[in-house]
Amino acid sequence: MLLGDMASSPSLLSAGLSCIVIAAVLYLILPRSQKEALFRYTPFLYRGRRSSSSKTPPRSLSPVKKEGSGPTSTNYKDAFPPSRREALPTASKGLSTARKAALVGRPVSEGEFRKNLIPFEADYRVCGPSTFTPMEISVAEVKALGDFPDYAELSGVPLPEPYNEFVIEKALPRPYRPFRWAYHQTMALTKLETDWWLELESTYRSRIAQREELFEKYGKLVLDYLPGTELACKEIMEIALQFICARYSQYFSLIKDAEKGYVLHNRLLETETVIKRMHPLHVLLHNVPEDFAIMIRNPEDGLYYFRAGLLCSALGWNVSTKLGMVLKDIHKPIPDYKEKMEFSMDRYFSKMPSARPIQRASWGLEVDTPLFMPPNDPHEEYRLKQAPELTLPRCHLRVDWQTLRRLPLSGSIIFNFKALFTPVQEFRDEKHIPALIEKVLSQGKRKIMEYKNTWHVEHVVRPALRRWAREQGDVDGEGREVWEPRTLDESPWFEGWKEKWHRQQGF
Repeated sequence: MLLGDMASSPSLLSAGLSCIVIAAVLYLILPRSQKEALFRYTPFLYRGRRSSSSKTPPRSLSPVKKEGSGPTSTNYKDAFPPSRREALPTASKGLSTARKAALVGRPVSEGEFRKNLIPFEADYRVCGPSTFTPMEISVAEVKALGDFPDYAELSGVPLPEPYNEFVIEKALPRPYRPFRWAYHQTMALTKLETDWWLELESTYRSRIAQREELFEKYGKLVLDYLPGTELACKEIMEIALQFICARYSQYFSLIKDAEKGYVLHNRLLETETVIKRMHPLHVLLHNVPEDFAIMIRNPEDGLYYFRAGLLCSALGWNVSTKLGMVLKDIHKPIPDYKEKMEFSMDRYFSKMPSARPIQRASWGLEVDTPLFMPPNDPHEEYRLKQAPELTLPRCHLRVDWQTLRRLPLSGSIIFNFKALFTPVQEFRDEKHIPALIEKVLSQGKRKIMEYKNTWHVEHVVRPALRRWAREQGDVDGEGREVWEPRTLDESPWFEGWKEKWHRQQGF
């Protein structure tokens, strides 16, 4: 898994796609020019930098290797993500002449770039102007871009369309139902729907308050950062604020004040956040109800390390238990990770382009709606037994809607996710969903289902699912399948989901 299943598993991350599947996914989602560039050299997409001119249910997001294949050793020190230098001239529009001059720049030789990488724990603000990020962008160029540059141009990911009809008091998250059959632990990746990267809902105010309370109570267990993350933290904060201001302009605006600098006006909370007065992750804590894990490339080995995080939705673990770990050590508790997943995971991170963020969802079943559950939390008791007094209204689907993207300046990889809860009773009128979930719960691979840990609610949930499946005609009176369970064409949703979603919201 990746840091997504880390959202709810003590072991953090779980299993995913094989190398061949990764190649297939990339082939499907990349435009032709990038396909050719990626596949020109080797079938495994591995190459060095070319010269440039200008604990809960598993939340998995890991590429896995084919069954039976062993680990392969690779030197990732020479593997760099695709450069974004070509975006600098376009991103410089609107800047002063002096700042533009610093961005048009000269070609950078491969030797110059490799010799002058920013050290792993260095603050870019005190590095020399000719020091480079892994994206082949110099510190001088980062500083010339200034605060809140045009990240849409820099990354290749467009800003979202305005959601003018959005009414926060009525808003519900889209009804994600990421169930699959046959059920295997895979990445199940799709290209990110850029309009829906950060999805707000009616719980916005209460969720922000809950997350602030969690930070007050737990401090570094939910928010912490290590040296060398300064640029990445600034970058993800600015990208997130640009997104919410573009998507939900009726509620958010970013103003540049002559004295205060940039100020975020949040009309939902009636607050003003002076950006330069607090750490970027604190800006996100007070305004964006999503979790962010920041993975930084170490120039000494080319591998990625968990170096900063704002994570208020973890069950059974916390930021402090994993901060500073390299990807393979984060995954150590996962069965067969080293033999079947480590190589593919490291390679995937090494080559992911900034212009192709991805999304996926993972799911589990919970008693009530636990958001954050550190080790030894009393709520863990619910997972150890099938309580006879448990009732159906207390059983919920938890979906962690996850995205993975590379930042265009720092080259860091950001994993972010949001925990969404739905009463299991909602499934009753959702076509094929009861039969599909019952199939997964009853016949899913035992090892995976034990790891997903749904047993503690199954004595209440499964009888209801079977009853609803009969009502829908997917199962006959004898319990025989009339409809053969399969991954729905509408996955991760279901037939008629938009109509239900719009009806429940009233818009």
